Amino acid sequence: MSMLNERTRGTLEMAAAMFLSGTLGYFVVESGQDAFNVVFFRCLFGAIFLGLYCFARGFFTDTGLTRTTLLMTALGGVAIVANWVFLFSSYSMASISVATAVYHTQPFFLLLIGAVVLREAIPGNKVVWVTVAFIGVVLVSNTDLASFSLSSDYVLGLLLALTAAVLYAIATMITKQLKGIRPHLIALIQVSIGIVMLFPLASFGSLEAVTNVEWGYLLILGGVHTCLMYILMYSAFQKLPTPLIAVMSFIYPVVAIGVDYIFYDQSLTLAQFAGIGLIMFGSFAVNQNLPILPGRVVPPAPAKEAK
Repeated sequence: MSMLNERTRGTLEMAAAMFLSGTLGYFVVESGQDAFNVVFFRCLFGAIFLGLYCFARGFFTDTGLTRTTLLMTALGGVAIVANWVFLFSSYSMASISVATAVYHTQPFFLLLIGAVVLREAIPGNKVVWVTVAFIGVVLVSNTDLASFSLSSDYVLGLLLALTAAVLYAIATMITKQLKGIRPHLIALIQVSIGIVMLFPLASFGSLEAVTNVEWGYLLILGGVHTCLMYILMYSAFQKLPTPLIAVMSFIYPVVAIGVDYIFYDQSLTLAQFAGIGLIMFGSFAVNQNLPILPGRVVPPAPAKEAK
């Protein structure tokens, strides 16, 4: 009975975290700030709330950090913060729906980075699923190739979302190497790096015009969409099997599409919906190592020998 309750709680936590992720674009847009300002204050408020949480839970004692892992965490922070800047910039150019869909190509870039950096072989079935997802990106872009231009805001928005996906994959690759360190501390260090990174780039001169409501949006981005969302996700990760986590992660783009339609009247074409479906399916297939033909068993990658 306790196991059932534990899994149910994890499911609710994951659903809540993914729902919050889906509303992220709304709060970014409604804050009325450029991407540098939004990310700076997300990091600032996020660091305050995460710091208080870590202090209350006693996470600052026996952190498990060394000089090497601290440096790696900082490098991951640079990637994750830059990823937010690119993603938030893409919202105003390509729409929240399209940017979020393209952003979900992260697993494929993680696969490619592993192949290039770690010399990991990419199985044939995953090559197929990456190709399927790429076709999805082409459909989602809804771009007339005859009038294709890299200078158009829409295409730039797509490229920004793709760049954000690459940066997120890099941050994930780095974070996967950090063992024995609480994820809450990793997140705290990363948002703290963001404060230092973006302080010279933030436009403080424009803050006089920020309304109380807009300050509220920025505060929510730090307190809810950073601190609370991470707490919920990390707690859910400990309670749920990987396949269920992979499936529930698709709540994020579904909510984002709904938010874009309800608040900004952004509707998608049938081709774009089909493209989103291909990206989501490709992502799931890569994460779950699905075979190309049903019924076939794909052998897991051989474990590396300890050195």
